[in-house]
Amino acid sequence: MSIAVIIPIFNEEAVLPSFLNGLLPLDFEEIILVDGNSQDRSVEVAQTLLNASPQLQHRIISGPKGRAVQMNAGADQATKDILLFLHADTQLPHNAKSVIEQALSSSLNVGGRFDVRFPQDSGYAWMVSRMMNHRSRLSGMCTGDQAIFVRRSVFESMGGFADIPLMEDLEFSSRMKRKGAVVALKDIVTTSFRRWEQQGPFQTIVRMWTLRFLYWLGWDPQRLHHYYHHVR
Repeated sequence: MSIAVIIPIFNEEAVLPSFLNGLLPLDFEEIILVDGNSQDRSVEVAQTLLNASPQLQHRIISGPKGRAVQMNAGADQATKDILLFLHADTQLPHNAKSVIEQALSSSLNVGGRFDVRFPQDSGYAWMVSRMMNHRSRLSGMCTGDQAIFVRRSVFESMGGFADIPLMEDLEFSSRMKRKGAVVALKDIVTTSFRRWEQQGPFQTIVRMWTLRFLYWLGWDPQRLHHYYHHVR
């Protein structure tokens, strides 16, 4: 099995050096960055770092901003068996490639996700990460912070991510688990706590749970985005 890593980016100039320097040694077969018309030097920084690994199959494409749209655009360009969707503020474990391959060695498994931690694994950060992972195991749902991966054939049969401004990860994982088993890996990705720090951990928890509760009640994601776009 071969793996394509698809990374939606928007104004990520500051984090791309550490992100790509952590990703490139992991030996994935293909890396696709999808820029949402960044206003900073994200594309130039990424191109410089990727060009330093000429043996790696990689590309940078540009298009409209929006995670769902960007990830679909990247998947459309991918040529590998497995698609791994990764945020630019998330670092994979050193064994990410092998554990994904092992998870999908059974034909019954269609995709999966990782457990998540924050760089400072204490206090509110400790509590939030454990709540995210526990909720994900109970519900079978995945969030984008957990680095969702899926067989490309399954992704294509599903029609990709729904073109909605938020909740695209939950909507996608809800459909994915109908296709087969979704593996909840215990291996850990480390993702940024910046959103929680900027808006306050407790306030962010309440806001995100409210978003998800209203989504499950049937609120239109466009309407949710209108009221809560700042959580992104």
